[in-house]
Amino acid sequence: MPQKLSNRENPVRVTFLRVGERAPALIYEPEGLDAQRLTTVLVMHSDEDYLTFPTGQELARRGFRVMCANVPVKEGLFFSQNDKLRTVKSAIEELRRRDNVGNIVLMGHSGGATLLTAYQAIAENGAQIFQGPEMIYPCPISDALPPADGVMLLDSNWGNAAMQLFSLDPAIIDEASGLRLNADLDLFNPANGFDPEGSLFPEDFIHRFQQAQGKRNNEILCYAKSRLKAIEAGLGDYSDDESLTIPSANQVFFNNKLFAQDIRLMSHTKRAHLLLHGDGTRTEEIVRSVRGPENPVSLTHSLVDGARIMTVRNYLSSYAVRTLDGYGFDDCGVYGIDWETTYACPPGNVRHIRKPMLVMGMTAGWEFLAAETIYDMAAAPDKTIAFVEGADHKFNPARKCEAHPGQFGDTMRTLHDFVAEWLTERFES
Repeated sequence: MPQKLSNRENPVRVTFLRVGERAPALIYEPEGLDAQRLTTVLVMHSDEDYLTFPTGQELARRGFRVMCANVPVKEGLFFSQNDKLRTVKSAIEELRRRDNVGNIVLMGHSGGATLLTAYQAIAENGAQIFQGPEMIYPCPISDALPPADGVMLLDSNWGNAAMQLFSLDPAIIDEASGLRLNADLDLFNPANGFDPEGSLFPEDFIHRFQQAQGKRNNEILCYAKSRLKAIEAGLGDYSDDESLTIPSANQVFFNNKLFAQDIRLMSHTKRAHLLLHGDGTRTEEIVRSVRGPENPVSLTHSLVDGARIMTVRNYLSSYAVRTLDGYGFDDCGVYGIDWETTYACPPGNVRHIRKPMLVMGMTAGWEFLAAETIYDMAAAPDKTIAFVEGADHKFNPARKCEAHPGQFGDTMRTLHDFVAEWLTERFES
């Protein structure tokens, strides 16, 4: 077994490099162990800058090597999910060339789980698993992708495509305008139950909202597929792709997400799971959210902040999923999403991954419940699920609990101590 450092304050060496053609990366490693063969974690997000993500420092202090790498651009119009998968490949190839790298474990946080579960599923099985007739946009990758040895999903969401679905405003009447709304479906209309201090929407409004959201999603999907067909037939506006602007659909912050305002929704797990407490104790129980309501301001009217601007191909490959009859979500889960139609959602991707998997949720974040969905659908024989009480989406103690400061302890430590324990139990370098 490699030496593990128990002191969280051990010094860390940081080295800058580039992977592939132009993707920046930082390698974090324990000072003095740079020549030792260590289990190595690759941290990446599908869009955001993760070079200084805290897992790099935290796990390096605990005796692991970590590469935090970026995709070359943030949500670029012409940088598709498939280009990002090749960046992951370049990062893993760079690590495999190093004598001091042992087992490689992928770590996807938030939307990073979409990218890394798609990568690992293809690496283990070949891209043909995402090329069947059921796929919205069959994966065009032909490269052989080197697989990692394990996967960790720390507060993953339901996937870039699912979060795009949850962000659609069903009150939109005209797909060319963010100003024309159906008041009966407007999330921010007080007549529908909206309260800037925290909403309690009536059941009939929740049902109508979700049904209209699923319907609008499939209509946009149908339109985008028709435009792709026209492009491929030489009848599009351009030979390769077209712009696609979707009003009131931006994923920025919590726009249009019903469960961000009404905290009864997506508020607890279906079954008992391991819950890590700040005092070091661990319990098995139904895990409940401790978050507060978010975002009392509508951005529907705005082009810059409210609309989603991308291309037809980028949407279909990276942000599209099909909803089924009965789509919706309640206090303990989401239903009516056809996860098998896309590789832009972890719940579908993990059905193809057999390597050891750790799934964790942060109970002060509004995406924490995705952990149970992903865990239930994961095919890995060795899979673990756990939750950190009071940690927000960035792993810090919940800010909503000023009345009880410190009640959740050092959630960053609690999380990474457990991650280090899981890694040590499974991997030798």
